[in-house]
Amino acid sequence: MAEERINSLPISDIHSEDGAQELVRSERMKPYLALMKAQIGGQDTEPYLAALAALPLEERYVWRVTSALKWAFCDLDTENAIADVRTLSEEDLKKVVEPLSLRAIQFCLFVNALIGEDATERIMQHALRCAKESSEAASGE
Repeated sequence: MAEERINSLPISDIHSEDGAQELVRSERMKPYLALMKAQIGGQDTEPYLAALAALPLEERYVWRVTSALKWAFCDLDTENAIADVRTLSEEDLKKVVEPLSLRAIQFCLFVNALIGEDATERIMQHALRCAKESSEAASGE
């Protein structure tokens, strides 16, 4: 793969998604922001890690993400997705498809942070095999 050029971007040109600022400013993100601030400032991070360790799972960042994934896919029905693809306008389809690459990267980074590179690779390869098998079964191959 060819090396991609890295461009500098002024902070003022960085735009976040709808809702991102609300999540960052939420009460539950404060311990994480305090930890990041301590890390950046070269401070001892142990007190901040201890504060995170004391949080119940349901108040942690990883729970928010895994819960969002659960709700996003608990009623997964590929036939409905196929029906939508067949009936969406080109413009609407672009809006749906455009963020998928970023979401896939974000998901892989999240899983990698949780379980490491080797386990992430095994999970992603398994997922790709399942998707391929599903496509083959649907097409009658």
